[in-house]
Amino acid sequence: MEDSPVEDPSKAGKTHQQGAEDNAPKSGERPDQGKAPAPNNYTSDPNRTHVHAHIPAPEVAGAKYLNPILAQPPEALTGLKLEPQPKVAAGVTAVIKSMQFSWGESGVSRGTQVLLKMNQKDGFDCSSCAWPDPDEHRSVAEFCENGAKASASDADHRPAGPEFFAKYSLAELSRLTDRDQNNAGRLTHPMVKRPGDNHYSRIAWPDAFQIIADNLNACASPDEAVFYTSGKVPNEPAFLFQLFVRQFGTNNLPDCSNMCHESSGSALSPTLGLGKGSVTLNDIHEAEVIIVIGQNPGTNHPRMLSALQKAKRNGAKIISVNPLIEAGLVAFKNPQDFMNPLRALGALLGDGTQLTDVFLQVRVDGDMALLRGIMKHLFEAEDMNPGQVVDRKFVDEFTTGFESFEQNIRNTSWEDIESESGISRVQLLEAANIIAHKQKIITCWAMGVTQQRQGVQTIQEIVNLQLMKGAIGKPGAGTCPVRGHSNVQGDRTMGIWERVSPKFREALGKEFNFTPPTEDGFDVVEAIKAMRLGKTKVYFGLGGNLLAAGPDTEMIAEAMRRQKLTVYVGTKLNRGHLVTGETSLLLPCFTHADIDMQRSGQQITSCENSMGVVSQNKGVLVPVAGEMMSEVAIISGMAIATLGEKTNIADWVAMTENYDVIRDHISRVIPGFENYNEKLRKPGGFYLPNGPRERKFTTENGKANFSTTTLEKHTLEPDQLVLMTVRSHDQFNTTIYEYNDRYRGIHGERRVLFMNAEDMAARSIKAKDLIDITSHFKGEERRVEKFVAVPYDIPKGNVCAYFPEANPLVPISSVAKVSNTPTSKYVVVTVVPTAVNNEKRVKAREAMMAE
Repeated sequence: MEDSPVEDPSKAGKTHQQGAEDNAPKSGERPDQGKAPAPNNYTSDPNRTHVHAHIPAPEVAGAKYLNPILAQPPEALTGLKLEPQPKVAAGVTAVIKSMQFSWGESGVSRGTQVLLKMNQKDGFDCSSCAWPDPDEHRSVAEFCENGAKASASDADHRPAGPEFFAKYSLAELSRLTDRDQNNAGRLTHPMVKRPGDNHYSRIAWPDAFQIIADNLNACASPDEAVFYTSGKVPNEPAFLFQLFVRQFGTNNLPDCSNMCHESSGSALSPTLGLGKGSVTLNDIHEAEVIIVIGQNPGTNHPRMLSALQKAKRNGAKIISVNPLIEAGLVAFKNPQDFMNPLRALGALLGDGTQLTDVFLQVRVDGDMALLRGIMKHLFEAEDMNPGQVVDRKFVDEFTTGFESFEQNIRNTSWEDIESESGISRVQLLEAANIIAHKQKIITCWAMGVTQQRQGVQTIQEIVNLQLMKGAIGKPGAGTCPVRGHSNVQGDRTMGIWERVSPKFREALGKEFNFTPPTEDGFDVVEAIKAMRLGKTKVYFGLGGNLLAAGPDTEMIAEAMRRQKLTVYVGTKLNRGHLVTGETSLLLPCFTHADIDMQRSGQQITSCENSMGVVSQNKGVLVPVAGEMMSEVAIISGMAIATLGEKTNIADWVAMTENYDVIRDHISRVIPGFENYNEKLRKPGGFYLPNGPRERKFTTENGKANFSTTTLEKHTLEPDQLVLMTVRSHDQFNTTIYEYNDRYRGIHGERRVLFMNAEDMAARSIKAKDLIDITSHFKGEERRVEKFVAVPYDIPKGNVCAYFPEANPLVPISSVAKVSNTPTSKYVVVTVVPTAVNNEKRVKAREAMMAE
């Protein structure tokens, strides 16, 4: 084992470029990537301890009368305009919107500089989604509309400094829309809200670190502190963050994975041995069949459309499964084609590339039944064509549990399949016929699956389908969970997890000469409950916006208000910064695009994308004037102030001055990161080991495991509907860029509810009527007011709204089995015209005001 650069300075500061050889596996090639699988840090533990105490539903509709600082976006409507839903995504409009937003937010020079370096091998990783970059050639414009908006927002040259916060109180800021909060500018100075204050005011960094240290060290137990992480945080600060938290003495490391792809990891780890996907970008291009289920790539991962287009041009068939017929699943005009003389005219005047061959408009939460229907057809086809549909050779050699799984599928009735999925047997046969004689099959999914009640079990059925076809561990085939934020997968690899694996814990303790805590910490849902119950005193958020991202918004707000100290590290203002504990700190940090200069020179960080490629971030912009720090420096300053002689202060200083020191530590702790500094500097980065990609299934029995799941049927009351929350096209995660959602024909408004026309008529609701929405869970109700009804092509019995506006309706205790992920894709609601509840509401408000 090499010495740490702390012990051997000659090993620090490696800045030379490596050779030009490409370490990335290409489709059809599987070079040896080492025997040790990268730690998946996912397990399915049925005995896991949860916070079980019941917490009554918070007041939602009346919260605006009880607290001057609004936890929910203001109810003021901004002017809904409805237009026909487009039938094609991207094209010229996407290019124009990208340029408008980029130049308008950060200026022409600064905005152009960012765009030209985004996702380039010598540039920085896009701060929005985690879609991978091409291994080989990259275009000059290697970004999408989402990425342009995210990076332009990061490059904002307008300051939101001490003068801004002196001018506006927290209550006044909370009455801004989420868009206007984001557009206030970049945070530039560390700020503090002291007990009794209603403004943030300036504070020196040493004083801020001391406040953190004093409050943490005053805790009766390290478990009285919660440390949340956003998926935007690069590998190096993520590793340091979990190191500090564990040296402090707790595993309370909830993160955004708990709310998005926790269900994926919980399903993939016991079935395939790795809680990550198994495909590369080149596999997408080579696939014969691609199933896109519970995902809207046109809005959430626009660069994926280029990969689907390439697959279509190579002859692939695409099956789309979604409650909404999204433009990005129908057709795509590639902006890159405008630079190709042979394709420019067609891209301008044509209908684009038709993507979907079969669209299955499934009911919300009906995906498991749908998958069973497809597999039931496949087994019937196998009966008629023995040995031609099911890959028996693969099943016999690499898997276990097939017989039980097969019997489970065959025993599922067509009546249950059709009633639960909303899809007819004939439609499912059309999809099954596409799959039956193909072997290069990829299934892609996102939060439309993971946030269901049976999200884990639905993903297990996805794995079952891949395994019965032998469609894993070979070119053009495998599993593809499409991750959200830029480094949400990398953060988990770095140890941001409340249930650290024993091997990781042992390696970390050995490397840093301490004994990490062994007891599981709180995930997001458990953390919110513990905070609300007064079991914690300190909340520290490394990026993100838990208030807007999490379920049960008013529950989170009350949880935050009960803390002695809340600490928010961020780049721009968001609503979560305004709902605070008794004391609160707002600490400004760099973005991916900012130049990070430390004592040893300009630093690079790194991110891991959805397909296991680790590549570098090298900032290109001079940071906005102020006192911003890097996330690494903030974490180190906090660690030194809090831990003192309990830690190696010299090492923290060395890691801050030269991030190569961090990477050398990582290389000795996490398998797959050996020679991290050298591999990171190869153009394009490097792939992490991936057992399933090589048909090496590192499960307990060494096999890929079929699952036998239970299809649960649920009944609703006659007036009840099922709500799912989604994002608009002009937002990324919780960041709102505009009030529009042009791919759904929505302009100028976010407080909308998409409804089936028959459901509207049954409730005497007309287009653009104001409505109230009430969620129902175990006898409790939560109500939001003043939404606008919009008729839409959505299955009868289902409705859809944007988050964070609809998050107050998601009960904290409504979670997916195993993963404990909030069920934002299954909320039982009733909808009534606003006037119906008017008298009752007035009386309720008068009662609250009297109290």
